[in-house]
Amino acid sequence: MDGAATLDALIRIVICDDSPPVRTVLGRVLAAEPDLDIVARVADGRAAIAEVERRRAADPVEVLLLDIDMPVMDGMTALPLLMRADPEMRILVVSTLTTRGADVALTALRLGAADYVTKPTTDSSMGGAGSIATFCAELVAKVRGQGRLRRNGRKQLTRSTAPSGPAPAPPRPVALVRPAGGRRPASLVAIGASTGGPQALFTLFRGLGHLPVPVVLTQHMPAIFTRILARHIGQLGGMACSEAQDRQALRPGEVVVAPGDRHLLVEPAGSGLRVRLGAGPPEHFCRPAVDPMLRSAAAACAGRVLVVLLTGMGHDGLAGTEAVVRAGGMAVAQDQASSVVWGMPGAIARAGLCEAVLPLPEIAGFVRGQLMAAAGQDVGSPA
Repeated sequence: MDGAATLDALIRIVICDDSPPVRTVLGRVLAAEPDLDIVARVADGRAAIAEVERRRAADPVEVLLLDIDMPVMDGMTALPLLMRADPEMRILVVSTLTTRGADVALTALRLGAADYVTKPTTDSSMGGAGSIATFCAELVAKVRGQGRLRRNGRKQLTRSTAPSGPAPAPPRPVALVRPAGGRRPASLVAIGASTGGPQALFTLFRGLGHLPVPVVLTQHMPAIFTRILARHIGQLGGMACSEAQDRQALRPGEVVVAPGDRHLLVEPAGSGLRVRLGAGPPEHFCRPAVDPMLRSAAAACAGRVLVVLLTGMGHDGLAGTEAVVRAGGMAVAQDQASSVVWGMPGAIARAGLCEAVLPLPEIAGFVRGQLMAAAGQDVGSPA
């Protein structure tokens, strides 16, 4: 244990996987981090439930890594029981880079899991998405971020039930918010996300309802997952959603998702807009990346773009948002407290490019409000 990390600071983790080699790999990666503490390793869902219940009173599990295919009790059976055993615990589904793995992982997110991690693969066609280095970085970032969100939730609960007293000093602002007004009405909503993004996207789209403009979305994820993500977003009921096809027309009230391993670009098409898929070099080690989407949208829409930047590592989206804002568009960023990783939204917030920096549950209302004000009409409420 690193001296900088006290016992109270350590994030308590349980690994649940029936494969000893997988438990070893996950354990080795997490144990190398001074603020992460693996308190148990179990081989099935039933054992995980028992461990969570046993620890809940004194030293509750904060993050649980949950495999799907296990004997005795599989992950999907265990998921609602684990959530009942400790509703505050953050569950990360451990998935494979397969169509079934993607579908199960995203279904688990819609049922309440916090996030997913994909097991590394030696398949070169997966590119960086399946590499060992990418796996390790994402695993640590997601576990650490989810552990922090769980602790923030407990602190908020403690504050709300504690005796009243002097209000604490407000935190120093880290976001520079642009004054409202003077922006051109948006004819396109462009959303970018990375680490922690799928769950954030489900929350956002549940609140958006039907919008009177097209929506384009880039989420850093491998090709197998983007098609499944689009299907799950479409099943939320607000808007039709599909994985983007080259030269596909962008229509009001429809969402298109950048396919894995292709940049989603926006270009004019007559009086409207359409998608172009690009195989240009990765940006920020990612393809698809958010910056190419935003740069092309700024040009195609003459700046009439509303950028929504959600949780994610790095600063993909910063240069693209700058292009949108220079052209007369606007942006909103997810705030630090609700983000798994405040890299991407934090970059545009610190750069002073946002009209608002908001908790995740408030972003949908902001977007709908901006479009409503611009259109001078009621924007469809969420179903």
